[in-house]
Amino acid sequence: MVKEIKIPSSGKPFINNATYCVGTGRLGLALQKEYVDHLQLVQKTIKFRYIRGHGLFCDDVGIYREDKVDGELRPFYNFTYLDRIIDTYLENGIRPFLELGFMPERLKTGEQTVFYWKGNVTPPSSYEKWADLVKATLEHLIERYGRDEVVTWPVEVWNEPNIPFWAGTMEEYFKLYDYSARAVKEVDPDIQVGGPAICGVETEKWLRGFIEHCIENNSPLDFISRHCYTAEQPTRQGHYIYHKLNEPTYMIDELKETRAIMADYPLTKDMPLHITEFNSSYNPLCPVHDTTYQAAYIARILSEAGEYADSYSYWTFSDVFEEADVPKSLFHGGFGLVALNSIKKPTFYTFEFFSKAGDELLYRDANLIVTKKNDRYVIIGWNWHSRWSDTEPVNQDYRLLLPSVGQEAIMVKKLVGGAYANPIQTWINLGMPRSLDNEQLEILQASSLPLQSDARLTENDGQYAVELAIEPNHVQMIEIIPVKDLADTYLGFDPDFYGIK
Repeated sequence: MVKEIKIPSSGKPFINNATYCVGTGRLGLALQKEYVDHLQLVQKTIKFRYIRGHGLFCDDVGIYREDKVDGELRPFYNFTYLDRIIDTYLENGIRPFLELGFMPERLKTGEQTVFYWKGNVTPPSSYEKWADLVKATLEHLIERYGRDEVVTWPVEVWNEPNIPFWAGTMEEYFKLYDYSARAVKEVDPDIQVGGPAICGVETEKWLRGFIEHCIENNSPLDFISRHCYTAEQPTRQGHYIYHKLNEPTYMIDELKETRAIMADYPLTKDMPLHITEFNSSYNPLCPVHDTTYQAAYIARILSEAGEYADSYSYWTFSDVFEEADVPKSLFHGGFGLVALNSIKKPTFYTFEFFSKAGDELLYRDANLIVTKKNDRYVIIGWNWHSRWSDTEPVNQDYRLLLPSVGQEAIMVKKLVGGAYANPIQTWINLGMPRSLDNEQLEILQASSLPLQSDARLTENDGQYAVELAIEPNHVQMIEIIPVKDLADTYLGFDPDFYGIK
């Protein structure tokens, strides 16, 4: 059944924070060429504002060192690699959303680590030395990049302390937070600091405990942060992890729950909420991340998340990522928007489409948004259908009647799904090569592109009529752009002569 919808001429602001922040593997990966290639690729088109990842204080970045002087161990701070990393970010138009972690080797209190690259997650042997490390790092950044720049970089204390990414207790995390947040404010009171960066385990206990701790101890707090993943429990098959996914509105409900908790406290009721990681699966070996199924799923989240969160950072922009070992093949279930060899995945385009959305929301439902910016319309449609649903997948068909902008226009459509922008299918058709020759790479690069088509729109009774048929697990964007027709300035040009139209 076709839904005919008359679109109003005005709407409300579209709160679209899709490009505010994106996630990355540990910061030390920014020293690799392919990582930088992927960053340039996403920044050319999507233009994220901030980037957040782990490992600022891990030993591969090499900041915290100690020397023995007169028989006493004294800290030495080495910013050689950090400068190179931050320079790379800023040169590509993206700023760091700093995460304080994990524990440097010389400050650890135990051997508990996470990931293939063994980030140490134990409390510091000296909270004072930890605070000095935080201060020295921020002071160096201000000296190198200027105060006006660095005060725009948010600072988040640790990562997911409510699961084994923190070997201490909740109270020990609060202590780490206090030392960290006060150190940040000692450097400059305008630097924004927050936490607790939890994932969805004992959410209410941790959020209320953290907020109440900050209130009772007058701890600096400028924003609340948390993570959102929507997958159910995993099953392992060989090298891969598989999940069923909850409905994409599962994340929207988590955001509403967090906002409701924050609203119970005068300190936090109007505070920014940053989702510093989100995705469907929380495992970098889950093939869903490589699919058009994921692209449609994420579109539904992006269409509404801005109503509740000031940012939601997709985890991650690149498959140059080593938490579960070095990737074993081109497509391996990695989190990234970009696969190895700089091949764009379907969800890359979901973010590209939302980066082009207008700032005025004229219409929204569970499968469609219609936005406008000045005299240009941007329509984004998606059709995610759960593979575990009792219902049969069907097209989502629309006939939209949009107010004319007073002249003819071109309608440009980009389509992701099926045979288009679906390089994992092409990779399977190629026999799933573990490394690519030049011919295979060219085929895959071409297969990663959306289908683009266009048509001229003529107004009728002050309206444009636009028809959409959105197939299951497809995403599409339609841009309607006014056209100034100069055909009469081309003397003798006859497109009909050779059947151009």
